[in-house]
Amino acid sequence: MEAKTISSTILVAQMDELQVEDVQLIECAIAQTKKSYSPYSKFCVGAAIRLENGETVVGCNQENAAFGVTMCAERSALFAAGARCPEVAITAIAIAARDGEGLLKEPVSPCGVCRQAMVETETRYNRKLRILLYGTDKVYIIDGIENLMPLTFANF
Repeated sequence: MEAKTISSTILVAQMDELQVEDVQLIECAIAQTKKSYSPYSKFCVGAAIRLENGETVVGCNQENAAFGVTMCAERSALFAAGARCPEVAITAIAIAARDGEGLLKEPVSPCGVCRQAMVETETRYNRKLRILLYGTDKVYIIDGIENLMPLTFANF
């Protein structure tokens, strides 16, 4: 038997330490949390994507009583970008969330399905995504989805 160690690198920053374009992307994601349709969970998630051409595409979670057809904010934004500008690479995604008490203090992490959608995005455009996970106390900066999901479906 062999043991394998898998490690990830995640930078932890404050908003005032970020580049202007990252702050703007996070602010778009925060704004999208207010547009979420989440009557069941009351957990509002917003996402904003930066395209290689500088455009921003946004998304938010859209719940349904039949939870299987609920759409996460991350996939909402990724799929909108892919439909609107399929030839333009996605370079970054910012994700923010709020609950009944307001914006979350800790950064929210994407679900497995959204992580796999990010794997597909990196594969499609042959480039790593800059992933910004926002919390009021800190922001996680992740260079590439393999740092969130090292054993991706695409690697098997």
